[in-house]
Amino acid sequence: MIYTLTLNPSVDYIMELATFHKGGLNRSKVESAFPGGKGINVSRVLHVLNVESVALGFAGGYTGEYIKQFLNNEGIQTDFVEVEEASRINVKVKSDDETEINGSGPAIREEHIEQLLKKISFLGAEDMIVLAGSIPHSVPKSFYQEIASQCQKQGTKVIIDAEKNLIQPVLSLHPFLIKPNHHELGEMFDVEIGSIEDAVHYGRKLKESGTENVMVSMAEKGAILLTGDEVLYSSVPKGELRSSVGAGDSTVAGFLAGLSRGWDIRDAFRLGTSAGSATAYSIGLCSSKKVESLFEEIQIAIK
Repeated sequence: MIYTLTLNPSVDYIMELATFHKGGLNRSKVESAFPGGKGINVSRVLHVLNVESVALGFAGGYTGEYIKQFLNNEGIQTDFVEVEEASRINVKVKSDDETEINGSGPAIREEHIEQLLKKISFLGAEDMIVLAGSIPHSVPKSFYQEIASQCQKQGTKVIIDAEKNLIQPVLSLHPFLIKPNHHELGEMFDVEIGSIEDAVHYGRKLKESGTENVMVSMAEKGAILLTGDEVLYSSVPKGELRSSVGAGDSTVAGFLAGLSRGWDIRDAFRLGTSAGSATAYSIGLCSSKKVESLFEEIQIAIK
């Protein structure tokens, strides 16, 4: 089973306006609300690709109930730790441009952390867990490292998609996959990565630090996957960029979906790229039809 972890999930409340007047009255044309968070995005795309997962994390109050009910209605299993304060609301105002106001999220106490670690302790060698996104201010910054250490003892595969200071302590624990984009990879080594060759060079350095597989997405330039002794390059299908939000999460979901189907790593990488591109070319997360249509366009080559 694939488990996804979102420590600070949200209700993303999106308001679309014809024009936005700062300091004045504004009325929206269209409103929508979705559960937000990188791990939740992974679970939702896995569901689109007909792969089961369980969404873990912390949730509380009426917003936490909304998140759980929304996912359950989509057919996604949840096993959140209940906290006292309400899960956060992120407001996104879309007009000529986009303005975001993100909530800080509920306080997480030590007993909540222990409950989550207990849930993770039941995972086994056949399971994977995706650690995605930031860590709330009330949770120790070493929490991903603690989870990865526990999973290493259990044989559970760890996938991590997070910022530099959360990834680096996990490297020595041999995670299964790390997926930075080229900007995030550059931040790890204090360089600017502008070419596939740069990404391969620094991707190798990251892989040598202990991770089993490194996937680096480079927007319109494609993506690379360092696995074993191979470096695979994936082209990007043609399409119009609509929104990059969730594209990286979709790439992770597509890759894991391919592996869970028993595909070889090249076809799993291809599915990851098609899912990421399908989301980038859509408003919201990808559809299965869009993923399938792009899959045939993608070429995988050895670098």
